[in-house]
Amino acid sequence: MVYPVVILAGGLAVRLRPITEEIPKALVEVGGEPFIAHQLRLLYSHGVRNVIISAWYLGEMIQDYLGDGSRFGMEIQYVFDGEIALGTAGAIRKGLNLVEGPFFVLNGDTYFPCDLAAIQRFFMENARTGLMTVNYNQMPWHDSNVELRDGQIIRYDKQNRDSLMQYVDAGLGLFDPIAFAHLPEGQPADMFEVVKKLLSEEELAAYVEKQRFYEIGSFTGLKELDALLSEKPERFLVG
Repeated sequence: MVYPVVILAGGLAVRLRPITEEIPKALVEVGGEPFIAHQLRLLYSHGVRNVIISAWYLGEMIQDYLGDGSRFGMEIQYVFDGEIALGTAGAIRKGLNLVEGPFFVLNGDTYFPCDLAAIQRFFMENARTGLMTVNYNQMPWHDSNVELRDGQIIRYDKQNRDSLMQYVDAGLGLFDPIAFAHLPEGQPADMFEVVKKLLSEEELAAYVEKQRFYEIGSFTGLKELDALLSEKPERFLVG
């Protein structure tokens, strides 16, 4: 059984304005339908049957569209930040009661046709608290933010980048709940800080995925994925 997937869908998506002034990024049209429909079908094709949507900005619209997930063959649950944005890690902390063990975390704007079962096996074999999936960075519109040496993450930094950073965080992680248990519930916290803590404790594994990820967080990425999925919507599905 593939672990549950938490989709981080609570952001303001300011880079996609004015499209996202009235709809959340998850519902932006890609290949003729809301992006999250493609995202869920891809996850289903890789064996995922349980999804938790972490939502804030216009999150009720996502719930109205997806419902309980039955039409996608899944069980979908929701965690809403509340009056204030909890940040990526704070939102995950709030939803820990919905998971019973390790879970994937997927960025809400990431479309990643990778082998989730293989990543899960790697995680179990390495016995770490967390895992980051990375791509060797051959995508000029992404900035590298990971330095990798002998399969280990040496540095992860979104601000201070240099030529030694030749890999990029692909927007998919895998974590034991203990990685978030130290966070105060109901308080804002960022995923970056959680990952940095795991790295300092040597509890962060790296999985190098050859299949590149796609994203709709930028107009460049949105245009590319829209063209791919408009031409052949099922091109990345398996099974």
